Amino acid sequence: MSLDPVALTQELIRRPSVTPADEGAMDIVERTLAELGFVCRRMKFGEIENLYARWGTASPNLCFAGHTDVVPVGDASAWSREAFAADIIDGVLIGRGAVDMKSGVAAFIAASARTIAAGQAKGSLSFLITGDEEGIATHGTKLVVQALQAEGEVIDHCVVGEPTSAETFGDMIKIGRRGSINVEIVVEGIQGHVAYPHRAANPVPVLVALLGRLQETELDQGYLGFQPSNLEITTIDVGNPTTNLIPATARARLNIRFNPNHTGQSLADWIAGEALAAQEGFQGNVIVTPAISGEAFLTEPGKFTDVVAAAVTDVAGKGPELSTTGGTSDARFIRALCPVVELGLVGKTMHSVDERAPVAEIHQLQAVYERLIIRYFEAFSGS
Repeated sequence: MSLDPVALTQELIRRPSVTPADEGAMDIVERTLAELGFVCRRMKFGEIENLYARWGTASPNLCFAGHTDVVPVGDASAWSREAFAADIIDGVLIGRGAVDMKSGVAAFIAASARTIAAGQAKGSLSFLITGDEEGIATHGTKLVVQALQAEGEVIDHCVVGEPTSAETFGDMIKIGRRGSINVEIVVEGIQGHVAYPHRAANPVPVLVALLGRLQETELDQGYLGFQPSNLEITTIDVGNPTTNLIPATARARLNIRFNPNHTGQSLADWIAGEALAAQEGFQGNVIVTPAISGEAFLTEPGKFTDVVAAAVTDVAGKGPELSTTGGTSDARFIRALCPVVELGLVGKTMHSVDERAPVAEIHQLQAVYERLIIRYFEAFSGS
């Protein structure tokens, strides 16, 4: 069975599946995979549609992971074309999700169709598709992975179709990601008149000093394949409407993107310890609330990454950089099941006005995925 990845991408884009809405996008994926012989399971958690589909029962099981949800279009009038029309202009497909990442889903489905028809899938192929990657990611891949683990489902390796190329198609794949922790710090003091500071406890100097110590600390000097961990203060809020009032409360938020030198919990403990020290001698409280959104991970270069890189070279003519840059992705959840890498289109226009992907590059992506499937089973079947 032959599928056109561009036409399938257009069909998916025309479903305005802005998180948490699905608008029938998952139905398209399920129907198409079922026609290829995949056994499909819808896994709905809360209002989020998820899908796990598998072709074959033999080992190894190569999984493709992706998402059908997209971010909002923003100012619709700023788009040159209607954001969900999926128009092709001068060989470029324009639409929300063209890059991130309905094209990736379509390309791997089309690649699977060709390799299955040619008898080149010497094991199992599976798809783990969520509708909650662009949201808070609590009812998507994370819960699907937990359910598959509880059932004993074995996935040997996984490819996530996020747009990983930086400048030109195939120039980069992701073999790891930094972790991320968000922290809210609230300093509770005592409100009072600025002329009588002895009757108050000003939380602002305490907060500023604490943030200064955190900001000045060198977390590390990097990790194999990773840049140094980085702390960024994202907001400081007092909300004081007047000039002669010592406020009762000051708060701040920060984010740390960290490499495998740390865990989210170790960083949370470090900040809590600094907050405890800041509270000494202060007539008030320092409250720290951490939220760990993902741990750092690395898929060590080896046989699997060699297969993926070789597939890119087969089509693009040169090998990709193996990178750990960028933000978080659902790969942080899948790593609990198996080794995972990320490979997709050039990501420059993702989340932007006139998000777009050249039609030729979508076909290239399909070709890379085909070569990846063939090379994967050559390397791992019977191993």
